Amino acid sequence: MPQAVIVDVVRTPSGRGKPGGALSAVHPVDLAAGVLTALLERNGLESRQIDDVLMGCVSQVGDQSLNVARQSVLAAGFDETVPAVTIDRQCGSSQQAAHFAAQGVIAGAYDIVIAAGVESMSRVPLGSSAHGGTVSDGVARRYPDGLVNQGVSAELIAQRWGFSREELDAYSAESHRRAADAWSHGRFDSQVVPVLAGGPEAVAFDETVRAGTSVESLAGLAPAFRTDALAARFPDLDWRITAGNSSPLTDAASAALIVSEEKAAALGLTPRARFHSFAVVGDDPMLMLTGPIPATRRILERSGLGIDDIDLYEVNEAFASVPLAWQRELDADPAKLNPWGGAIALGHAVGASGTRLLGTLVSALEATGGRYGLQTMCEGGGMANATILERL
Repeated sequence: MPQAVIVDVVRTPSGRGKPGGALSAVHPVDLAAGVLTALLERNGLESRQIDDVLMGCVSQVGDQSLNVARQSVLAAGFDETVPAVTIDRQCGSSQQAAHFAAQGVIAGAYDIVIAAGVESMSRVPLGSSAHGGTVSDGVARRYPDGLVNQGVSAELIAQRWGFSREELDAYSAESHRRAADAWSHGRFDSQVVPVLAGGPEAVAFDETVRAGTSVESLAGLAPAFRTDALAARFPDLDWRITAGNSSPLTDAASAALIVSEEKAAALGLTPRARFHSFAVVGDDPMLMLTGPIPATRRILERSGLGIDDIDLYEVNEAFASVPLAWQRELDADPAKLNPWGGAIALGHAVGASGTRLLGTLVSALEATGGRYGLQTMCEGGGMANATILERL
């Protein structure tokens, strides 16, 4: 059976996903085109050699419509014969793209494929693709009280696991500290592709990282998701999820070059890691963000590995309560969890986060000499992907 290996992963810096953010002047197609071009240039490839481009994107309307993957391939100057497809598994869209890419290699359908993701949350606000939509009768009958947004789900998780506001804020401050420390030690230099965004200098650093973040500075923020109607519906909630212990709206793109081991050898490309195991699960759509817990249990069972066999964990920080609940349920070592910071600091450009985490995980395994890395991502609607990589 062919082995699927990761040769390279690149990303843009993270820009704040609002008007005036560092990358808000850049069309998402051009943002994605930049990382696609960088993969070819860094690895001495011609675009004709790419069998397919699989790109995650959540809000597929406006600037991100018309199959944004295909638009990005054309904007990157790829040969017109290179196909592309856009994937929506909510926040796990580009992690799913990486799964499909690697599984295609293992099945013998691909030799060289790019898994990527893009989201410009300043230009295409989160939820845009749902504008004007209605809830189907079937869903309304099954959930007569209605489902909730992810912020409320994060509140429900914090309440169920008993995380205090101080614990959530402390976790978030540590995420910023770890991300700032990683940047100061050049940990992201090999991954990040600077972006010309209309100013005199290229954007080269994550705008979302705030090195001076402290529990004290976060303590003054008000709950972000409480409304009178929701407070009446959930009278027991303490409402402790704020902008400070949530991931920020973000603009970014990322991409991974995934190749069969045989083709990599033939082209003189050096594999950095291989895909060891895959899992994807559905979970309670009300809690919504707890999916990484059963996804991790499933992938560990399939892989034959235990949680202590994993050297590093990348668990997406959609909200602080998500990795904290995951860590408690799996009894995982907190020192191994998001060691270079997570989405609370590095940003969560939803369609691009999966391949961003993939790049961070590969680089962190190389930096520490670890063998196995686990990546898992909560997803809208109550789903989660999990991936185990083996460093080569």
